[in-house]
Amino acid sequence: QFDLVESGGGLVQPGGSLRLSCASSGFTLDEYAVAWFRQAPGKEREGVSCISSRGGRTNVARFVKDRFTVSRDYAKNTVYLEMNSLKLEDSGVYYCAAEYTGDQTCGYGAMDYWGKGTLVTVSS
Repeated sequence: QFDLVESGGGLVQPGGSLRLSCASSGFTLDEYAVAWFRQAPGKEREGVSCISSRGGRTNVARFVKDRFTVSRDYAKNTVYLEMNSLKLEDSGVYYCAAEYTGDQTCGYGAMDYWGKGTLVTVSS
């Protein structure tokens, strides 16, 4: 069975930081681009950041630019989302998803695997 598992969510005050992790089970992420999405209550799911399978190319949505950083550790088969200077509007369920690409691209289109999400709550 192929799974993606997110972890690292929680409750944090505005201005705080969290690091989310996305690990695969049953397959390796080496040839997969990985994207992070989020969905706040009553809102559409939106792409936050992604990283290519090769070359380390990344994309960060403008609304989290300069605050969020995506990275991956091939040895640990894990992709991370470092979130700093968190705002109230960053609250939501964060999902990671993987797309088989084997190249230097990443995006927020059709994905092959999805995790179940981890909840991030930014509140004072």
